Amino acid sequence: MADDEAEAKLADVGKRIDALDTCTESYSPEALALAGAFVFLDYYGRLAIERGFVKPEDADESADRVEDAENRPSASGAAKPSVPTMSHSAALIEDLTAHKTAALRIELANNPDVALAAVVHAMLLRVAYPYNSEQSALQLSLTHERLEPSMKDAESCKGLAAFNDLAENYGHHLPGDPAVLFDWLMEQPQDMVLSLLAFGAAHSVNAVEKKFTERKRVEQANQLGRALKVNMPDWFETTGDSYFKHVNRTTIELAVAEARGSEAELSVRAAAKKSEAVMISDRLVAGSGWLPVPVRIALSVAEHEVEAETIVQDA
Repeated sequence: MADDEAEAKLADVGKRIDALDTCTESYSPEALALAGAFVFLDYYGRLAIERGFVKPEDADESADRVEDAENRPSASGAAKPSVPTMSHSAALIEDLTAHKTAALRIELANNPDVALAAVVHAMLLRVAYPYNSEQSALQLSLTHERLEPSMKDAESCKGLAAFNDLAENYGHHLPGDPAVLFDWLMEQPQDMVLSLLAFGAAHSVNAVEKKFTERKRVEQANQLGRALKVNMPDWFETTGDSYFKHVNRTTIELAVAEARGSEAELSVRAAAKKSEAVMISDRLVAGSGWLPVPVRIALSVAEHEVEAETIVQDA
């Protein structure tokens, strides 16, 4: 008997919850009269509006007005009759939406054009609309780690400056409202969507080596660099400020020897102070294209074998 009563109470609670869930959220005229909005520029310089803000001193008055409006009888003096609505338990909603998800998955798997737009949509919500990433139905995760904290002089980084310029350029084209982003993507030519896919994916690239960095990740970064045919001297120049003043005398000498030969190394070795060695090295290595090992795109195994054979033949 107790179980029957408990079940009846749970069913009643479920109906009340479902009724609340089916209510359409709206603001009464009384609430609108007190509430205000903030108009501002967001992180990407786009116009944004946040509505529904009420001053603390007006909050109590607002609650009283809303309550009065809800309790006020209709023009005829009679209470409005309740409108019957269909209700579903939370368990049934979960079951039905699981079927809906299964259908969406198979249909998306068979439609690469929409899949492309959906993936780009999820990526852009994360990188261009950072506070709206939950608006995607795709459970994609994209991590974007800022590089400035890992750099000694971020302002001089050519790659970082170029990427920031690209982000700003895309920011001028993307719609300001994340709610319309998916429909906007569906209207774009495929080459534009593919460009945005590359832009979103680029945010997640991380080849920064810290203590205990996974070596497989580092090697994949080199594979990526080889596939992209990255020419690192276009993006990094070895100078006194960028490299030599941050390493010891032995490393300076070995670097100059590798870049310019043993005679150049002797010039560095003859320097009385490290600061002088740094200045000499800066001058000697300028224009050589020499790079420290950590910033190089490492050769593949096959490329290493070819290089080794060349060295043997030259010897």
